[in-house]
Amino acid sequence: RSASALDSEMNILIVDDDRNFIETLKDGLKLKNADAEINTAASAREALDALTAAAPSIIILDVRLPDMHGVEFLRVIRESERLKDVPVIFISARYTEPADRSEAMLAGAGAFFSKPVDVEELWKELKYLLGRKK
Repeated sequence: RSASALDSEMNILIVDDDRNFIETLKDGLKLKNADAEINTAASAREALDALTAAAPSIIILDVRLPDMHGVEFLRVIRESERLKDVPVIFISARYTEPADRSEAMLAGAGAFFSKPVDVEELWKELKYLLGRKK
């Protein structure tokens, strides 16, 4: 099966301070698309630096970052003309209540997943959000 243009241009930014989680998620996503460019950041500051350099196709964002709440971070990037349309998928081990999900969705998240993340489901959502963006 040939890779679609969607797959070949995929650039994912994972923002999470759990290095083990990041490595596991990267490995899972690489199995889905070996050509995807996957960058990572362990904090909001690192992520903002990465976003200054280049806008990713999609951001996978932990709700709980060491230097900023994920929803606050999302509000910051939604204010950027260059980044406002980049789809964001939230992930969280702790914030799993309906109110947490609502706050994330109201801030502009495309989806919300609880840890541990099912990579198959995450991949389906990622493909859906990227397809919808075009």
